[in-house]
Amino acid sequence: MTTTRERTTAAEPTEVGLTLEDANPRNLTGWDAAALWGNLGVSLLGFTGAIFVLVPVDEPMSLAAALTALVVGTVLGTLGVAAAGVPGSDTGAPSMVLLRGLFGTRPSYLPTALNVVQLIGWTTFELVTIGTAMHQIASGVPRWTYVLAGGVLTTVLALRPLGWIRVLRKYVTVAVLVALVYLLVQLLRHPLPAFTRGTWNGFWIAVDTVIGVAVSWVPLVSDYSRHARSTRSTFAGTFAGYSLTQIFCYVIGLIALVTVTHGDADRIFGAFMAIPVGTVAFGVLAVRELDQSFADTYSTAVSLQNFWPRFDRRVLALAVGTVATVCALALNVNDYENFLILIGSVFVPLLGVLVTDYFLVSRRRWDLGADIRPRWSTLAAWVIGFCAYQVINPGYIGWWTRMWAHVNSWLHITVESWMSASLISFVVAAVATLVLALIRSAPQLAGRIRRARR
Repeated sequence: MTTTRERTTAAEPTEVGLTLEDANPRNLTGWDAAALWGNLGVSLLGFTGAIFVLVPVDEPMSLAAALTALVVGTVLGTLGVAAAGVPGSDTGAPSMVLLRGLFGTRPSYLPTALNVVQLIGWTTFELVTIGTAMHQIASGVPRWTYVLAGGVLTTVLALRPLGWIRVLRKYVTVAVLVALVYLLVQLLRHPLPAFTRGTWNGFWIAVDTVIGVAVSWVPLVSDYSRHARSTRSTFAGTFAGYSLTQIFCYVIGLIALVTVTHGDADRIFGAFMAIPVGTVAFGVLAVRELDQSFADTYSTAVSLQNFWPRFDRRVLALAVGTVATVCALALNVNDYENFLILIGSVFVPLLGVLVTDYFLVSRRRWDLGADIRPRWSTLAAWVIGFCAYQVINPGYIGWWTRMWAHVNSWLHITVESWMSASLISFVVAAVATLVLALIRSAPQLAGRIRRARR
């Protein structure tokens, strides 16, 4: 005889609904979250992106400084990612729909549009990287063929996201860990330079870069945590899985840079393949890169559903996959660091506003209806945090940097080397959220006090 609990479990859908109005399955465990985010923490872009941690300014930092920046940036960024996933597991709503509770329905369309742009950009980056990596493994096949195949597979995986997450947990994670350990052990056979040789100059810029990589996942983490069985286990799985593997990935990149490639990031992939059986390990990681492009493509489709809740996510995923593939075939990745800085400047303060309002101001209660009035105080706090980031680190785009230099001069602000744009903008956005919430509630508080005195 089937019990009530068994009937409920059997009736629950096992895959994401086609629209936001469909039933939301709650079948991902903490181990599923650890496997998903553990795989997302590993990226071929992380290996080459380690150059921005080792050389954040004109001269290389010491290995001790680079490793410290890596750990600090990863832990801080991943704590933010895990915390941003809590509202999703609490409410069952995807990331961009949650922003209706934070900003109001119509204002949530602005960060949604920014998120769509950044996710298509990330998908393009990943497809270009997959094509480049596979072409180095088997150069007889044109690179565009690998890009096209990666785009097709990415789109197919995005059609059944929960099924792919279960495959990651059962099969892919072990192969990825074996490949990473093998590459690290082989690279450590080369003599390392003295850990203190170099400077600490640019330390906080390196931290900001690492935080930017992690925080780029904040706008989509609830697309997956909304399917969690337990908020606590999903938080732990997200934090542990992503932080450990991102550190692992960047450490391998740093060691390759200081031992084999001598600071040339373009030679890292070749250095992996020069290791005995290294081509096999590198091939595993190159194929696994599909989970990055899959996550970006699926979350872009879900983000678009914030505009059109009844639209079929499969159609949206097909459209997004097609656009990203075309971009990957037509464009080259040549401004990776500026892209990360731009992402950080937008989403780090957004994270500060989100966690402060959700946990402290709204006390984990948001209205996510279809017509929520604008919350101008949280929008203002986000803008203030964004400006704080730009004042400290506006990036390297000429006209944009010059504009913020004029702002600094007008405000008589001198940027010091110890200033972290990520940490300061997060704190500024969080404090602004609290202060503006108090100002907004002051009339109601004064009314309560007057009534209490009568």
